[in-house]
Amino acid sequence: MKVLIIEDEPLAQTELIRLLKDIDKKVEIVDCLDSVEDSVKRFNENMDVDLIFLDIQLSDGISFDIFDEISTNIPIIFTTAYNEYAIKAFELNSIDYLLKPIKKEKLVKALNKFEALQTSYHTNNQQIRFEELKKHIDNISKKFKDRFMVKTGDQVKFINTNSVAYFKADDTVTYLYTTDEKRYIIDYKLEQLSCLLDDQLFFRITRSYITQINSINKISKHFNGRLKISLNPDAKEDIYISRARANEFLKWLDR
Repeated sequence: MKVLIIEDEPLAQTELIRLLKDIDKKVEIVDCLDSVEDSVKRFNENMDVDLIFLDIQLSDGISFDIFDEISTNIPIIFTTAYNEYAIKAFELNSIDYLLKPIKKEKLVKALNKFEALQTSYHTNNQQIRFEELKKHIDNISKKFKDRFMVKTGDQVKFINTNSVAYFKADDTVTYLYTTDEKRYIIDYKLEQLSCLLDDQLFFRITRSYITQINSINKISKHFNGRLKISLNPDAKEDIYISRARANEFLKWLDR
């Protein structure tokens, strides 16, 4: 079985590969991609793939955007951190969905379902209704989060979302930075936050950062169509928005 993994978190890629090889050593990983742009390029090369594992939020946008430019009838298993309210969206006519962190027993069931359905899937030339999925996710995203619970020592406090400057993912830890230059660890991944935050105010500028619009201090054009962003409070590192993501970012600013 030839598998394509589209996932923007390196640790998640590695773990999925490990689980697949543990279940079936004959599984061939054709490629691991982390962006909409790279995925479109790779699909245009006419890959020989039996099954796709598809994350929802990629480094330069929503994975459904891939299929605005290409069409495919390759079976898909979605991998997602979206909560239970989104699950029905993934039951349209995909093979299956897996909630992160992926558990081995769930992966085995999904692969067994793929084996059972793959003949009829190709025979019926099924197409996943990506527009319906996208609308469903967009509707879920309208239920915005108002506050976050954080711990400071042995105390628990709430941070209102309007006090958040930006979120930063660092390895397996996600930090919330406030407008008054404080930092807290929170129990969310950036992919989950993308679903919970008001997209009028927050934007995922890179794989590691989601920023609030009022925390953008300076935007500069950079080499090869990229944008350089400085934040307030200072992130103390250079932040670049990819060329593929830059247009969407500028449109977001101009809403």
